Amino acid sequence: MNKPGDKKDVLELVEKNNVKFIRLWFTDILGQLKSFAITSEELEDAFEEGMGFDGSSIKGFARIDESDMIAKPDPATFQIVPWRPKEQAVARMYCDILNPDGTPYEGDPRYALKRNLERLKEKGYTLYLGPELEFFYFKNDKGTEVLDEGGYFDLTTLDAASDQRRETVLTLETMGIKVEYSHHEVAPSQHEIDLRYADALTMADNVMTYRVVVKEVASKYGCYATFMPKPIFGQNGSGMHTHQSLFKGDKNAFFDAKDKFYLSDIAKKYIAGLLKHAPEITAVCNQWINSYKRLVPGYEAPVYIAWARRNRSALVRVPLYKPGKEKATRIELRSPDPACNPYLAFSVMLAAGLEGIEKNYELPEPVEKDIYHLSDEEKLELGIKSLPGSLIEAIEIAEKSDVVRRALGDHIFNNFIENKKIEWDDYRTKIHPYELERYLPIL
Repeated sequence: MNKPGDKKDVLELVEKNNVKFIRLWFTDILGQLKSFAITSEELEDAFEEGMGFDGSSIKGFARIDESDMIAKPDPATFQIVPWRPKEQAVARMYCDILNPDGTPYEGDPRYALKRNLERLKEKGYTLYLGPELEFFYFKNDKGTEVLDEGGYFDLTTLDAASDQRRETVLTLETMGIKVEYSHHEVAPSQHEIDLRYADALTMADNVMTYRVVVKEVASKYGCYATFMPKPIFGQNGSGMHTHQSLFKGDKNAFFDAKDKFYLSDIAKKYIAGLLKHAPEITAVCNQWINSYKRLVPGYEAPVYIAWARRNRSALVRVPLYKPGKEKATRIELRSPDPACNPYLAFSVMLAAGLEGIEKNYELPEPVEKDIYHLSDEEKLELGIKSLPGSLIEAIEIAEKSDVVRRALGDHIFNNFIENKKIEWDDYRTKIHPYELERYLPIL
C-alpha cells in the first residue's frame, strides 16, 4: 500500500480496503502505547475536530481537574493492520494530542520530538536515524525459558525463531517500514531486526510499531517477545544502538572527504555534545531500573564515555562499513535500550548533539583500545568517565540538566522525574529474592 498523503487519501483507502475500525495510537510519557478505536463512519469528524478522551488516566498527562484531551490523527501514518481480519479490516494512525482549544499538548511525547525537530529545521537540517533494536523470545511472560541456545548470526539449526523473525520482517514491510536485515543475536533466544534509516519523527513512529509487531507475531507463534534490557543474568542485554546523521537537503552534513575520519566539523561537534551530555540524557535513553543491569562492563554494553571508529566498547562509534561514502557516514550512539520512549530518547540525543554544535564543543581524540581492559589509572589519564550506574543516579543527574529540561519541556520533564523517583522508591523498599537467598540463612 502506498503511503497516504492527506485525509482525502486516507478516506479513499478506507473505502477501497473495506476498513471498518481505525485504532488511534499515541504514547504516555514512559513510551507505553495507548489506543482506542473508532469506526470508519467517525473518521472524517476525527480529522476535522479530533476525538476527545480523559487525559487524567494516562501516565504523565493531565491532572483530573484539567483532564479533557483531544487526539487528532495524523493521516500520513495511516496503515492497515495486517494481523487483523481482511473483512471489516482494521487500520491504525498515530495521533497528535491537543488541548481543547486546539493547541498542542505539552505532555505529548510526539509533540516534544516535533518541537525539537522544528528547532533543527530552523538551522536547515534534517535528522535521520537508524536504530538497531534487540529483543528476546521466551516460552511465555512468566519466566525466561529460552527457545534456543543459538548465538550471533547462527543458522536455522540453532535458531528456533527464524520463521517468526522472517514473518515479523514481512509484516513490518507490509506496513511501510523498511528493514535492512535481521539475525540471531549473541545471547540464547536473542534477536535483532534493523530498520532502514528514516527521518526522526517517522522513525519514532516506526519504533513503536516495530515493538507491537514483534510481540504480535510472537504471540501468534505461541511465545513471548520482550524488550526488557537485561532479562537473563550472565548474558548480553538488549540494546538500541542508534545510528544518526544530519542532512542539509541531499547533502550529508556529517561527511567531509578531506578529513581522516571522513567527519565534518559539524559531526565532530555533534559527537562532542553527545559525550559531554551523555550522563544527563541516560535517564531518558535508559529509563528503567533494569536498564542498569545491562549497562555494566563486559557484555558489549557501552558504559565508558568515549568515541572510536571500530571500538565497540566506546559510547559513540563511527562505523567504517563503507569508508568515504557520503550517504553512509553517520555516528552510532550505543547506550540506549529498546524499552525507552523513542520520542523522548530521540529528543534528548538531538538536544545533546545540537548543544555541541551551538557551543562549539571540541571533540577529544578517539579511544581505539578496549576500554574494558584499561585500568582505572589509564581511564583517568585518558579522561574517560562512566555513565550513571543506577536509575536514581541517572535521575539525579538529569534533574539538574538544562539540556534535558529544554528538550522535554517542563511538563514532561517534571512528570518523568517524579515518576522515576517513585519507581526507584518502590524498588528500594521492597524485599527481593536475592536478599532472602543471601541473608535469611545467615542473619
